[in-house]
Amino acid sequence: MTDQQKQIGGGRRTIGDFAPKLAELTDDILFEDVWNRSGLAARDRSLITVAVLVAGGDADQLRFHLGRAKENGVTETELIEAITHLAFYAGWPKAMTAITAARQVFSA
Repeated sequence: MTDQQKQIGGGRRTIGDFAPKLAELTDDILFEDVWNRSGLAARDRSLITVAVLVAGGDADQLRFHLGRAKENGVTETELIEAITHLAFYAGWPKAMTAITAARQVFSA
């Protein structure tokens, strides 16, 4: 798993001027440390993250992480299948919200 592309956060770029500490934690802890640990491939971390965001109904963060998942090698077909599967575990409304977000991301 050491051959994978380094994961880089965008906290400073997106919210650094407004919430500098949150941006710092996002970039330096969440991405620099957690996302780049060798215990899981970035692809697996992306699938897990998407699943948790679907289950939590976090559509705004989900949009970002659907794109990140594609960058990390997860296909659109796999993401749609994961969301469909999650409908039965996370709830139908959350899956419908997630699939709408996925359609927006994939068509952009």
